[in-house]
Amino acid sequence: MILVAPDRKSRFLGHGDIDVSFEFFPPRTAAMEETLWRSIRRLEPLNPTFISVTYGAGGSTRERTHATIARVLKETQLKPAAHLTCVDATREEVDAVIRDYWDIGVRHIVALRGDPAGGVGARYTPTPGGYVNAADLTRGIKAIAPFEVSVACYPEKHPESPSVDADIDMLWAKIDAGATRAISQFFFDNEVFFRYLDRVRDRGITIPIVPGLIPIHNFKQVGGFAEKSGTHVPDWLGHRFEGLENDQETRYLVAAAVAAEQVMGLVDRGITEFHFYTLNRADLVYAICHLLGLRPVTPAVSKVEAAQ
Repeated sequence: MILVAPDRKSRFLGHGDIDVSFEFFPPRTAAMEETLWRSIRRLEPLNPTFISVTYGAGGSTRERTHATIARVLKETQLKPAAHLTCVDATREEVDAVIRDYWDIGVRHIVALRGDPAGGVGARYTPTPGGYVNAADLTRGIKAIAPFEVSVACYPEKHPESPSVDADIDMLWAKIDAGATRAISQFFFDNEVFFRYLDRVRDRGITIPIVPGLIPIHNFKQVGGFAEKSGTHVPDWLGHRFEGLENDQETRYLVAAAVAAEQVMGLVDRGITEFHFYTLNRADLVYAICHLLGLRPVTPAVSKVEAAQ
């Protein structure tokens, strides 16, 4: 039996309605698949707005993404959003993926340019005959079917962008192409997000700008992600985790406290939508959502149970 809230909205200390979404990545091994599905089942009762599944440049990764999305549709009550990138594929190949997603019941795509096939830091070159960037991809998606399309935005600018203003220009291009939601790169300083939000609103952009948050299960690992993405890691954050490399229990408590401080600071200033980069780990995310007021309430039968 799965517990599912009758309405994904919740009340948090009188601050209003809270919506959450979760990102997962497709598993590479049987053990990773078990961890992924344990995490999905743990978070499913919170009835997120959607869950997204990332999409790599390699063919096998794409196949794993498709398989994960298909299983989510078949076995859960969740609404999946499939990541899609422009990297290393022609328009015809990407269009075939888009049509296949529509045919199996996907109605939401997260459209991204994607990292170069050579990895972060390599020079990005559009694939000959492929989509040029996320705005071009968004336009192509909308031409095929009426998908909901979410896109990325960068409070500290994309590493390859000359400026935040240039990033906002690109965000406008994605919106003009049909995007209706922007999910931010993760950040650790809330003021960075609010400064960016002010600049976006001053430019006349009104679509939801959803903060992307990453709970710190492993500070060294997350620090590596931050370096690659151009995300600033404040000194105070590093000090919080000093000396805890071999103390998992205390590290977990500190991570929970840091995450709670960040989300409460965002809610106090009117933020009501959150996107969590789960790293396929559920416990910290579940704890944060509990603090936000989300609760599993009413039992519901899963699709698998209903078919038995």
